[in-house]
Amino acid sequence: MTGTADVNVDKGSDESATDRSAGPDPEPPTVSPPRQPAGKDDRAPDAHGAEAPGPDGPPGDGQENDGHVGDGAAAVDEPTGEFVAVDEPLLAARAHRPTDLLRFLAGVLGIIAVFVLAQVAVSTTTGIETDISSNADKVPSVLSTIAALVSSVAVLAVPLAFAVERLIKRDGLRVADGVLASVLAYGVSLGIDWWVAAGAPPAIRDALTQLPPGGGKTLTDPVHGYLAPVIAYMTAVGMSSRPRWRVALWVVVVLSGVTELISGYTTPLSLLLTVLIGWSVAYGTLYAIGSPNIRPTGKHLLIGLRKVGFTPSGAHRAPDAPGETRRYLVTQTDGPLLDVHVIDREQQASGFFYRAWRRIRLRSVAVRRSPQSLRQALEQEALIAYAAAASGARAPQLVATSELGPDAAILVYENVAGRTLDELADDEITDQVMVSLWDSVQALHERRIAHRRLTGESLLVVDEKSGALVNLSGGDIAAGDLTLRIDVAQLLTTFALRVGPARSVAVANLVLGADRVAASLPLLQPVGMSRSTRVDLQRMTKERKAAARALALEQVAAGERTQQQAEEDIAVAGEDLLSRIRGQILQIAPEAPLAPARLERLKPKTLITVIALTFAAYLALTTIQPAQLKLSQMDWGWASVALAAAAVTYGAAAMSLTGFVPERLPFRRTVAAQLAGSFVKLVAPAAIGGIALNTRYLQKAGIRPGQAVASVGASQLAGLAGHLLLLFSFGLVTGSQTNGDLGASRAVIIGVLSASVLGLVIAAVAPLRRFVVTRVRSLFFGVVPRMLDLMQTPTKLVTGFGGILLLTLSFTACLYASVRAFGGEMTYSAVAVVFLTANAAGSAIPTPGGIGPVEIALIGALTVGNVPPSAATPAVFLYRLLTFWLPVLPGWISYNLLQRRGAL
Repeated sequence: MTGTADVNVDKGSDESATDRSAGPDPEPPTVSPPRQPAGKDDRAPDAHGAEAPGPDGPPGDGQENDGHVGDGAAAVDEPTGEFVAVDEPLLAARAHRPTDLLRFLAGVLGIIAVFVLAQVAVSTTTGIETDISSNADKVPSVLSTIAALVSSVAVLAVPLAFAVERLIKRDGLRVADGVLASVLAYGVSLGIDWWVAAGAPPAIRDALTQLPPGGGKTLTDPVHGYLAPVIAYMTAVGMSSRPRWRVALWVVVVLSGVTELISGYTTPLSLLLTVLIGWSVAYGTLYAIGSPNIRPTGKHLLIGLRKVGFTPSGAHRAPDAPGETRRYLVTQTDGPLLDVHVIDREQQASGFFYRAWRRIRLRSVAVRRSPQSLRQALEQEALIAYAAAASGARAPQLVATSELGPDAAILVYENVAGRTLDELADDEITDQVMVSLWDSVQALHERRIAHRRLTGESLLVVDEKSGALVNLSGGDIAAGDLTLRIDVAQLLTTFALRVGPARSVAVANLVLGADRVAASLPLLQPVGMSRSTRVDLQRMTKERKAAARALALEQVAAGERTQQQAEEDIAVAGEDLLSRIRGQILQIAPEAPLAPARLERLKPKTLITVIALTFAAYLALTTIQPAQLKLSQMDWGWASVALAAAAVTYGAAAMSLTGFVPERLPFRRTVAAQLAGSFVKLVAPAAIGGIALNTRYLQKAGIRPGQAVASVGASQLAGLAGHLLLLFSFGLVTGSQTNGDLGASRAVIIGVLSASVLGLVIAAVAPLRRFVVTRVRSLFFGVVPRMLDLMQTPTKLVTGFGGILLLTLSFTACLYASVRAFGGEMTYSAVAVVFLTANAAGSAIPTPGGIGPVEIALIGALTVGNVPPSAATPAVFLYRLLTFWLPVLPGWISYNLLQRRGAL
């Protein structure tokens, strides 16, 4: 338990909730020892099961202190001069704000834009510099000299004076942040100066530098080494609440920049680059180390309560509401227990990127609206609370609101004692409680109010027969039908996670009726659920499947169940909860709509496709270059043979899959599925992507999931055995054909030793061994029974093993023809050894499609086999072009066609 201490502040003080960034109080509060805990009879449970502070002090006093000091304060009646204890953990000293990260990224993009502008708009930048230079002569030299002298002194004196003023007020933390940012900005400035002088394109160098007036021969600096640190300093210290200092510093910076521009010691783009560097470095520093936390404490909370007419006698932190909204339970000298919610700018910024992604991905009806300002958040929550009370739904009553300075506000609710649904055991959730909660939801929906967050933490169980709705801050007024149906689907799922789909649907049907329950069926989609619900659904499905698989293994080993029965049990256990809820709804409303509602405007699959194609285009343009292929030296006859061999591999891959599936598969469609795998390799390692795609293809072909996995596992196991057998066979053949040629023998030896060392490492390292054994056991579960089924149809086995043999021989022929196309000399058997070892070693590194490692391994192995690098390098690039890059576009077309036809 976190120990706390009471911080006593005279309650007659006129202190207001000020920004803590302005510096600490002139005199620090005194810390008194913790009081002894009060009896539990003097406390009331809060809305989440926590205890409110008793009259003698907050709960937890007298407990062992673990080093965390609580913050607190307070005040009651001014005439009495008594003290009030606030029990809360110390707030984090720093906060990482997403807004700082966004500003940093915006600054970086601005810097890139400056470099692009300098590279592209050469005539424009040159014209601007000429105009400035010609007009600068009209400025009196005395005036420019005085301005330069004043700015050079003030640009250092003003920041120094501000630092002294902050240190006097004991706000050294912000000064330290500013100094760190200025040092980093100076380092970045030196780095860019060096790059522009040594390695930048001439257009960028001309746009950012120029020869100084007076016939100097040394170019001016691209970035002002003293101005960028000053800008970084003034940005990092945060001057939004100090307008006079901010105006003074910006006047000095602008004056310094203008004088440098007029005197001819800089360019407009150089000034812009300087400002962007200082700005970006400052916000990058603030996000990396965190900004000083300005969130109001319990002291400010009690002062705010006193100002709106309450008489607090004690307070302590309660569990946070959703969205990291802080909650305090406050007792009064004369009045009920209060549940106070604090909203502030830090809390509003939490989860920014997740909310942004949801807004991009989903339609507006499926996403809660986020207020743009603190005032809007306060008004929205207050409006929802008052509307909920007017609807007749059971929810906490809002009794007051108040602002705590410019960066925070409070909402004061009457406390409703109880426990949330998440805190109850499954057997404590009665039908009466669920009926009560459904009644409240129905009352909201009749007034077109959507809750939007009907998860377990928002459902308060008051007693065995009644409940209340809490956390209405994310709700909607005048909600549409689709939004209300999402509410129903969410609550159905929340209850089903705890009591099962049958009871959940039955109780909802009792309150809402079959029509309204059936209307929610198209909204039973994971994407429409809350974040916590999606996590719970995934966890439940994984746990059910893992438990069913473990039980099936035990039952099959004991002879209690057959393999087919075990696979059926695993398939039933793998059915997700939403599907079971749909099944229950269809029992009470067979005519319910089945087509899922469209909630997504941008599917992850579409985004991944775009990223994959962009990635492929970039790699193709940067990796495969005509100069490396040496097309003028290529033998087009051998290149044609390599192309034909690459095309044969897809038919061979289809044979190797269909041969291990007892059921009949359309051969052309199976070939198309293997071609689609060429596209999948772009976003996943080759082996993983192929296994996942083939398993999906078999399931869509009507094969049960367990049998589909077993068939793919059998194909992989046979492929591994064939790979090792062919490696051994070609190694023997190569050894007998070397005739003293040590190059090919060396390649064989290296290949065999590499495979042996890899096996020994896996066997010796326990964590790696367990990982491999677990994966292999899971992959090949059911393979033996599947192979026994295939024994009854020998033609299938001939097709499968023939496909594996043909696949390896085709890839080897493609590589062999590529080597010959560029004049390389190596026997077919030696090329086979190179392919079997180097390709496997390169694919072991989990990069998409083995990009990089495969090329390095193949080139290295061919070079060891006495193929000159001048032939080995273009040969490998040709091989990868034919087997990996060229099939990407046909694979994408095949992938989309199979998806449209329901085959993937």
